[in-house]
Amino acid sequence: MANKKITLVKSLNGRLQKHKATAASLGLRKIGDTTVQPDNAQTAGKLAQIGYLCKVTDAE
Repeated sequence: MANKKITLVKSLNGRLQKHKATAASLGLRKIGDTTVQPDNAQTAGKLAQIGYLCKVTDAE
């Protein structure tokens, strides 16, 4: 199964509460945090919401 490597590159300060909660659900709490998530519909929906805060690459 394919995975995505997600890194938080912008601050969560001043963002909507829903966006902060979405980042937390991905395991992203501060700038530079990186997590590996499965490439599925749930992850795609979360990235659609907070994609402007993150950098996404394919994980090996």
